Amino acid sequence: MRGSYTLRYALLTLVLAVFSYLYGLDSRFAPKNGDEYPYMHIVRMTADAGHWLPLQSQMDGIKNTKPPLIFWQGIASTSWASEWSLVHLRWPSVLYTALTAFCLFLAVRRFSGKTQTGILAALVWLSFFATYRYGRPFLTDPPEVFWLSLPFLAILYWGKNAFDSKCFFPVFAGICFGLALFAKSFAYIAPATLALGLYYWHWREWRLSQVLVRDAYKLVIAGVLALAVFALWFALDPQPEAVWREFVLGENAGKFSARSSNYLLDLVKGGDSIWMLLLTTLANAGLFTFVLLATLLQCWRERRFLSSEEIFLFLWIAAFLLIFSLPSQRSGRYLLPVMPAFAALIALHWERLPLWGFRIALVLQGLILALLLWIGIHLQLSSAMGSVGPWIYSYIHWVLMAVAVATVLLGLIRQSQCKPAALAACFLVYCALASSLSPLEGALGRFSAQTIAQLQGKDVWIPCDYRAKDEEYRLLLPGAQLHGYLAKDAGEVEYLSATYPLVAVQAPFGADLNLCENCQIVGQRMEMRARHSDQEIREMLRGHIGEHLFAMEYLITTPVSNPDLLNVKDVCR
Repeated sequence: MRGSYTLRYALLTLVLAVFSYLYGLDSRFAPKNGDEYPYMHIVRMTADAGHWLPLQSQMDGIKNTKPPLIFWQGIASTSWASEWSLVHLRWPSVLYTALTAFCLFLAVRRFSGKTQTGILAALVWLSFFATYRYGRPFLTDPPEVFWLSLPFLAILYWGKNAFDSKCFFPVFAGICFGLALFAKSFAYIAPATLALGLYYWHWREWRLSQVLVRDAYKLVIAGVLALAVFALWFALDPQPEAVWREFVLGENAGKFSARSSNYLLDLVKGGDSIWMLLLTTLANAGLFTFVLLATLLQCWRERRFLSSEEIFLFLWIAAFLLIFSLPSQRSGRYLLPVMPAFAALIALHWERLPLWGFRIALVLQGLILALLLWIGIHLQLSSAMGSVGPWIYSYIHWVLMAVAVATVLLGLIRQSQCKPAALAACFLVYCALASSLSPLEGALGRFSAQTIAQLQGKDVWIPCDYRAKDEEYRLLLPGAQLHGYLAKDAGEVEYLSATYPLVAVQAPFGADLNLCENCQIVGQRMEMRARHSDQEIREMLRGHIGEHLFAMEYLITTPVSNPDLLNVKDVCR
């Protein structure tokens, strides 16, 4: 019995977790998935149309890419796109994540009989990097995880009453599953009902005849009701044939086609193999990956003594893992709905877990913090920030970094503090990541108010390396009419200034910007670069970070007359 987790530790870490999830919520550099930009685009276009359905988009082949619940959520949270900001788009995602953590706390506290264990389960789930990455941005994952988890957490909370319920629980589960389908995909009905069926089967002591007689109709109720909720999309959308073609056939059925050579070969080899699915599922835990691995090994050793609740958690995981190993496109992201089950298992075995997993977590956290400190110090001392101003951190940043480093060192030095320090340091690392890029959220990384006012209603060409990337620039240049060109051409100043009348170009720090005679700079800011050559990486390791990690972006006017927009390809679309 090592590493006791007291209520005091739990409450302090809870405060830290809440702060880390709210800190930097409006950041353009928050860990996320690129799908956020297309989702933002669909919300804005649908809101501009003034109707909930059909969904609207200017992107080729991307309109009915997801069911409408996530887009309706964005329309409501931004008041029909009138309050357009990342905070307004993202706060419902944080609320969903908080509700999932709260329900996990209630369920684990109920069947474990310990408040600390319940809080610990919620905190461990929040500490997973996948939860942080997908549980804050404007994505489908937060509502999907909440609605899919709720029935299984309810079973763990209600116990026998849930299994004996003839109508209430099946209807409750069906509505929850239906809302999950309405947020993500009808495909989730397969793992959800399979997991529920396994629950009933285990409850009936693996007697299939009992399940068929006493519980099969409950699964039918839950499944039919869930699909009925999803079918509302077809009933309400004035273009149901487009939904069928783009979402059912394109977005879902296409995931069963072979990715490289043939289905069976993809199953055992390559980036979409079953082994990669297992690895990426474990990697969802992020810094706690080895803690999760230690927990699974511990459960295997104690497999003959697992409680019914622990078996239910494993059945929940197994059902989703089995179903999502079938499509040829396999990703650990599809297993996000079972990460609360992994967190519950870690919390239940917390006292008996060996320290090696936590020590690895602390070492990884220390390496990340050391890298952030090294980069931050070089940037603050660098004189290569150009005319936009110096890279300056506030005193709060350095205090945060000092607390994070001290927590990691405390966990490595004191054995009794190893486990709680590793958990708390996860949230401190997330705060450090957000704080390290905070100067770019100010004047350094934004155009001036004068520039924004000058570009109102004007056509501006911006670099685009991802579909709907202009939605990010819309936050930087509200009111401008944005069009995209290939991001790889952003440094071709001569070509761009001879092609577009008002264009954003990029140049390395310290490099001369060769402008044409009648070209004029109307705005500038700093931007973080995404791709680097081997030579640039070697230069950064020698301390030349600012020159290669970032670039200067200039808005320039040129003598080029306005081109015909109908004949110019917008690569953001």
